[in-house]
Amino acid sequence: MKNRVNKSNWTSVLIVLFFLFSCSPTGEEQIELKDAQAYNDRGFTYAEKGQFDQAISDFNKALEMNPNLAMAYNNRGRVYALKRQFDQAILDFNRALEIDPRYAMAYNNRSGAYAKKGQYDKAISDSNRALEINPSYAEAYYNRGFAYTKKGQYDEAISDYSKALEMNTLLLSEAYTNRGFAYMKKGQYDQAIFDCTKALEINPTNMVDYRHRSRAYYLKKDYDKSWDDVAKIRELGHEIAPQFIDDLRKASGRQK
Repeated sequence: MKNRVNKSNWTSVLIVLFFLFSCSPTGEEQIELKDAQAYNDRGFTYAEKGQFDQAISDFNKALEMNPNLAMAYNNRGRVYALKRQFDQAILDFNRALEIDPRYAMAYNNRSGAYAKKGQYDKAISDSNRALEINPSYAEAYYNRGFAYTKKGQYDEAISDYSKALEMNTLLLSEAYTNRGFAYMKKGQYDQAIFDCTKALEINPTNMVDYRHRSRAYYLKKDYDKSWDDVAKIRELGHEIAPQFIDDLRKASGRQK
């Protein structure tokens, strides 16, 4: 899991999905919502520390003080998503969008929750809406790419991951990982290897990229390099599918 934290915004990855916390209001609105905003801000501080129940309690208090604080619904929904309570998360994102129908972040977060429930068409629809509101929303491209990947629409996924990579350097590792997987599923092994290698330059301990790259090398019949990645996976303390090891042994004539 990778987090980017500051006082006004928290980006978090759940497996391969990006969700965001809301920014604070400014100016006169911030003064008017001072107490509710204080609970909201402390809530996301609790969430950042993994204290989800305390975070929810503070978001509840913020909403008691201001039932129209859309960001508190968004933030509480995000915490429910982290707790894997996706139905409850969706209800909160729905409420945030009833208050503010142009809340791109809430559409993006609801997209992620739908994707985690396997409702990929709904996820894509919400990503589309987020991008209509904010065409430069890198996380929405990323999350839509994830949904396309799960639907087997790899060309569309590759296009979305590429757009995310162009827009947001903080998405680099995850976007390279997922685009590499999509390339591998299309049989474009050189591109898959390139993307896995780029991801590993950013995060050298990501077992998923070693696993994907090892398989891509195997499918290219570059067995020595495939074994090299197997060795790295083992160094990192992870197991490898026994069937893949058996296939690699038979193809390479090596035992390890």
